[in-house]
Formats: sequence, C-alpha cells, structure tokens
Amino acid sequence: MDADWSQLLPELLEMIAKKLTIYIDYVRFRAVCVKWRSILSPTPHHLPCQLPWLMLRPGPQSGSRRGFFSISENKLRRLYLPEPHGSHCCGSSQGWLVIVEQGPTILLLNPLTCIQFQLPSLTTFPNVLDFNIRKVGKEFLLQDSSDGHRYTHNLDEMRYVFIKKVVLSSSPASPSSNYIAVAILNEIGELAFCKKGDEKWMLIKDAGFYHEDVIYYKGLFYAVNYKGSLTICDVSGISPLVTVIEPLLPISHHADRLYLVDSFGELLLVTRYLELIHDPDLEFVVVYKTYGFDVFRLDSSIQEWVEVKSLGDRMLFLGTNSSLCLLATDFSGCEANCIYFTNDYHEVNDDAVHDHDSGVFNVGDGSMKALPYCTGDYNLLFLPPPIWVSPNPC
Repeated sequence: MDADWSQLLPELLEMIAKKLTIYIDYVRFRAVCVKWRSILSPTPHHLPCQLPWLMLRPGPQSGSRRGFFSISENKLRRLYLPEPHGSHCCGSSQGWLVIVEQGPTILLLNPLTCIQFQLPSLTTFPNVLDFNIRKVGKEFLLQDSSDGHRYTHNLDEMRYVFIKKVVLSSSPASPSSNYIAVAILNEIGELAFCKKGDEKWMLIKDAGFYHEDVIYYKGLFYAVNYKGSLTICDVSGISPLVTVIEPLLPISHHADRLYLVDSFGELLLVTRYLELIHDPDLEFVVVYKTYGFDVFRLDSSIQEWVEVKSLGDRMLFLGTNSSLCLLATDFSGCEANCIYFTNDYHEVNDDAVHDHDSGVFNVGDGSMKALPYCTGDYNLLFLPPPIWVSPNPC
C-alpha cells in the first residue's frame, strides 16, 4: 500500500520545511497537497538571502505581468505587478521594488506578495520648493542645497532621474521592522532619509554631496563618494549622527561608478569603468559599455582601501539594487569570482545614448560575457536594462 504523504505530522513537516533554504524549493514543497499548504506558512522567515532574479521590462502584450529571470534555473517567470501606468522602478532593496508613479507618489512593492507601502512623496523632499501640475514642463521647483540655485524639473525628470537609489534597513513587512529608507538624490548626490510612518523626507545635512552608493552595514548606513571617502550615518535617533572617514582611492583608479558591498562582514568597494562607443548597427547612436572593474576592501586599522585580486567563491550583484554578495557554491548555475552587473546610467530625453550595458565580469582573468538572459528570445525583453531583485516573501 502506498504511503499517504499528506498525513505527515505537522511538527515533522515544519522541521523538513526549515531545512529548505531556496525560496522556490519551499514553494514547491508547500504545493504538494492542500494539507501541506494549510500547515506551512506562506511567509517563511527562516530563509537566507536569496539569489536575485532579473526583473525585465514588460513586453508590448504582457499587460501587468513582469518577467523575472532566474540565472540558476535559466528560467523566466511572469508575475503580476500592480504597477500604475507610466510608473518608473528606480531600484530594489530587501526584495522590494522602489516605484515612482506618474505623480509625486513613491511606493515600495513586493513582487512576490504584491504588498505595498507608501514612502513620503517627491514633494516632501526639502529641496523641492513647489509642485504645480498646471505648470506643464516645469511642474517642480527645486533648490540646489550646495549653492542655493533654483531650477525646475518636469514630471519625467523627477520620475526618472531625481532619485538615484533607495536603500532599506530591513523589509517593511517584517513584524518587528521599524525600517528606515535612505535615498541618494541624483542632482548633487546628497542623502535623504525617512523612517516608518514619516510624512516627509529629511536631508542628512552633514553627509556632504556627490555620493555614488549607499548600503546598510552593521546597523548603520554607509555611503561612498566619487573619491572613495566614506560617510557613516546613524539616523536611528532624533537627529542624524554623521562620521566621515577618507580612505581615498589611488589616483590611478579614477572610476565612473562606485559601489559598496557587505561581503560577509567585510566592507568592499567596487569601481566600474565605462567607455562611450558608437553602436555599429545604429547610426548616430552611442552606447555606454563597461570595460572593467576593480575591487577593494576597507582596512579599518589604517583606514585605506586595499585592492582585492580575487573574490574566491564569492560573487557580487551590482546595479540599481542594493549591492549583494553571495557564495556561488550555494546556487547552481552561478560562477564564483565574478561580478554580475546591470546598467545604472540614467538620462532623460537622450535618444542618442543607449544604456543596455550588463554582463558578467570575471575578476580573475578580466574577461566579460553577456548575462544568460541576453541569449535566445530573452534579449527582446531587456529594454530598459533589468534590475536585480532578491525574492523575499516576508
């Protein structure tokens, strides 16, 4: 007589489920039968950080569904996303998409659960002086924090380029989460933050300008500027506390993009080098192409960036997402000692510049190749460039 697996004791079922570390494996395990599904939680809090998926642009016939490509499974999934028409996703953090709508609304959206949280709107940033929908083409009046200069932005400019990146301290849906969001503003790279329940953004005034990236690291927000100096921000209290350390990069390492990465407790700085080349297939069109990366680690004892020649078993995921470091041996189909990157160049109304620059860079030999999704039929879906999103059901 065949065993009736549906009659497994709930305690045993939960014990087995907690041994699963891959989200898709947990979903399949829970879907075996109705009883298993009723016993096991749809939000498994025990899962470690997941291998990110590539969120692709919807095709012309895809409606409200987005394609998410798994590099380990070489598989494309289509998930329903309740994105308003004309909205723009400016990145991801903690598995949540940061969506800027056609108006001034900013949303956090979980692509797995479709749960949404609203951040303070674009109009609440201190450097936004006025918003008037009737002033077509000049709806936003802003003031430069560095010199007081006033200027205007239209709706598209605010939606696509005002915010460079948003990073969360934790998932906003976590039961114990009092999450904090920190944003880099594209104009002069200043930092702003808000806490759960806040109605407006606040500038971190002592943090300075021209920040390239920010991460949440060891309970604090770390930002790096174009010179490689670090700004450490504690925004958990009433007023932000800021510390600046200046482990400047060597002059020979002038980079076009900089990224911070938490590599299992070690702070890494990754520099990215771009060149502007003519597209051989399209006349009068130029493209940004990455031609290399360098990796450094922070030696806190001497406050210097020390070059790293090998990532070992590690792999990095860079782009408009919160930077990630994972072990290649934990996931099938992944390559160690590599940087998986997507494009994070933003420009509005520049039809002459195409920015579909993504790939896999081998730190060991300096070789470069296309991401797997660029092969076959998937290459029809990557306009604009994809975004790394770590599946997070919680």
